[in-house]
Amino acid sequence: MAGPKRSPVTRRQAIARIGGGFGALGLAGAFAHAGWLGGTAQADEAVVPTNPLAARPPHFPPRATRVIFLFMNGGPSHIDTFDPKPKLRQYAGKDAPASMANPNRKKKGAIMPSPFVFAKHGQSGIEVSELFPEVATCVDDLCVIRSLYTDNPNHEPSLLMMNSGNMQPIRPSLGSWLTFGLGSENQNLPGFVVLCPGKPVVGPQLWSNSFLPGVFQGTHINNKSIDPERIIRDIRNRHLSPAAQREQVDLLQQLNRVHLEARGRDEPLEARIASLELAYRMQFEAREAFDVRSESPATRALYGDGQFADACLIARRLAERGVRVTQVYYGNDQPWDDHTDILNHRDHARKSDRAVAGLLKDLKARGLLDETLVIWGGEFGRTPTSEGAKGRDHHSTGFSMWLAGGGVRGGMVHGETDELGFNAVTNRMHVHDLHATILHLMGLDHEKLTFRFSGRDFRLTDVHGSVATEILA
Repeated sequence: MAGPKRSPVTRRQAIARIGGGFGALGLAGAFAHAGWLGGTAQADEAVVPTNPLAARPPHFPPRATRVIFLFMNGGPSHIDTFDPKPKLRQYAGKDAPASMANPNRKKKGAIMPSPFVFAKHGQSGIEVSELFPEVATCVDDLCVIRSLYTDNPNHEPSLLMMNSGNMQPIRPSLGSWLTFGLGSENQNLPGFVVLCPGKPVVGPQLWSNSFLPGVFQGTHINNKSIDPERIIRDIRNRHLSPAAQREQVDLLQQLNRVHLEARGRDEPLEARIASLELAYRMQFEAREAFDVRSESPATRALYGDGQFADACLIARRLAERGVRVTQVYYGNDQPWDDHTDILNHRDHARKSDRAVAGLLKDLKARGLLDETLVIWGGEFGRTPTSEGAKGRDHHSTGFSMWLAGGGVRGGMVHGETDELGFNAVTNRMHVHDLHATILHLMGLDHEKLTFRFSGRDFRLTDVHGSVATEILA
């Protein structure tokens, strides 16, 4: 008796289906362990949102809902900015004490006091260098961390560590982890924006999504020009009307959905579909968000002039529009890397002091500072010894950063370095601890924010990190 008729299958189709089947089994197994709710490992498909950038609940009530990271690439000197060391004058011109200096450092150098004067400011009386007179007026909102340390005194590994929690490329960046765990409040703008007039050393790896879905990669905006028509390339479609574009996108997305249904649960594909929707929606809101010309003259004056000032003002505009993470690099390459003459710090500070203070004051006046975590700092500090006649070398064993707003105690100093500024000695805070604290302020448990990749669960802090509970408001 003849059996039921079946559609003919060629040998090529059979091999493709068999191979694809085994691959799909492995892929499905991997994705079954990679959920979306708060970034934790989940197997329940019900928790997967149709839009991977949709806002998601944190692990616990957050103190901050957004982050602005002001990144001073190149490494500002802690002992010339926020960590006064008057004892350096006593040792001026002498070799560093053996008990403090790093014996593995080839360039020794002599002790060099700071050429800048420190003074106490605000009700808290925190000492700030003369380089930052405007930021000093906001010192009661700052939590100055003077005890940070990292694992390597070279730019590339330190930049990677500060941005992604690992010295080796390539791991997901802090901004990618935050948007992966929390999504974004504004579906018409990227959840993670990077403003840099050019590129820092290492470049796009510093805002990479790595093995996280591509929709969580940082969107680099070259703010060398802030013309809203040019700041984002190809933002305006010159050939199709919005209605025609909508029809085109709908057709493409319908085809994508059919393809997705045939493949089953596929998070990278879902992320790509979401990115196409985002690209379409951005053209209607992005130009307005980046157009600082609509700001009042008083507000523009509050931030001052220049590329960094414009970027800080854009960061505030993005924050109030629900962008989860905005990272502002001070400039192209590594401008704070003052090996030759530390007096160059004066020029960097002049170009950034008013802008930083303006951002803090503007956020506070608009009621945004309480829920916006502002971070200032670079990849490391600089040596208390001289390099050449007047410069300073890279320094990783003790340096400073500060946090403001977003549930952080203002008007306090956390930790300290030794009397000459070589090593963090009290309340030492590794970059992993900083990341754990940032995630905590955003309502995320750094040990639970994981993603299964290549057979194991990865997280921003690897197997390290402790929350600095002392700095929480």
